[in-house]
Amino acid sequence: MGSLLLALIYVCFISLGLPDSLLGSAWPVLHLALQVPVSYAGIISMVIFVGTILSSLFSDKLLHRFGAGKVTAVSVAMTAIALLGFSISNRFWMLILWAIPYGFGAGGVDAILNNYVALHFKPQHMSWLHCMWGVGACISPYIMSFALVELDRWNYGYLIVSVIQIVLSGVIFASLPIWNKEEDAAAAVRDKEPTPENEEEKALSFKEIFAIKGAVPCFLLFFCYCSLELTTSLWASTYLVQKWAFLPETAAGYASMFYIGITLGRLINGFLAMKLGDRFLIRMGIVIVACGIGLLSIPFHAGFALAGFIVTGLGCAPIYPCIIHMTPDVFGKDKSQAMIGVQMAFAYIGFLVMPPLFGVIAEKVSISLLPGYQFVFLVLMAVMHELVIRKCKKEIK
Repeated sequence: MGSLLLALIYVCFISLGLPDSLLGSAWPVLHLALQVPVSYAGIISMVIFVGTILSSLFSDKLLHRFGAGKVTAVSVAMTAIALLGFSISNRFWMLILWAIPYGFGAGGVDAILNNYVALHFKPQHMSWLHCMWGVGACISPYIMSFALVELDRWNYGYLIVSVIQIVLSGVIFASLPIWNKEEDAAAAVRDKEPTPENEEEKALSFKEIFAIKGAVPCFLLFFCYCSLELTTSLWASTYLVQKWAFLPETAAGYASMFYIGITLGRLINGFLAMKLGDRFLIRMGIVIVACGIGLLSIPFHAGFALAGFIVTGLGCAPIYPCIIHMTPDVFGKDKSQAMIGVQMAFAYIGFLVMPPLFGVIAEKVSISLLPGYQFVFLVLMAVMHELVIRKCKKEIK
């Protein structure tokens, strides 16, 4: 049963990645079709991430009330319906409307699945599962490129991904008996062999969470990483179109190189995690991201920009899963769901604020400032990571 549940979680992570790169891939054409400024992509992202922030913050309560399986199944269904709504939208306000269930569906399942994996599986699975997220994120730009080139409509890109999500949602609903058996078995073990952590486990208030030593820099670490990642994802196509004069449909395909880098990096990182610790892998990722940003900054040829997106993705690969995986060890298993819920909220605050801010900068100044914008968050990320290392009593492997 455990192996089957793990396989189902892999499927869930693919479903989490599928919608994430659609908006950035479609936006060079979509904003023209809707006759709205290029910066309006940030408004859609803001609506989505307000929902994800709220659902992440309350993921601990959702988990205890409904269980991981039900929350996952309902959340994936919500995103599927929202994507279907995107596909039939022909006004900007309609995209805003459908962004609401999209956001609520994404946040809870993200926090719950990440905590479940951090608690119950080896570190290589955390990287490989996030690699599966990258598979989904890599596939969807090609789907959008196919819709733009072969079907001549961006709507069909969202429709195809919606159908895939609906099928995945059906699979997860069908698997609920397996989730329930696993959760009942885990509860039985806790009842027979209680530990101090289990005895003391309780819902923490936000004040208690923020008072945990090292919690604030860890939250800011998430904020900086996710600001960098989504800014890169959302504006990669537009960067190639406006800076290097790519055709929009071509840029949509090339923009997936960032997610290809993340996906390959997490596949490799799974093997590295068997031998190397989270701290080393995070530092290694930061250095590789710096190299990617350097390539993106070279002004002589578009090939450097394409290579820069791949290398940046490779560097991003270990950072997110390693931070999550170290959370139960650093802050305690009894606090991990509360911590990861707030971590996800800070991640989505980064998603909410920083990519739209760069949209304004790109519109008012220049899209060429993307590498400099990325570098600011990279430096802050490195500083926050070192503060987490210093402030936490428990040694991070």
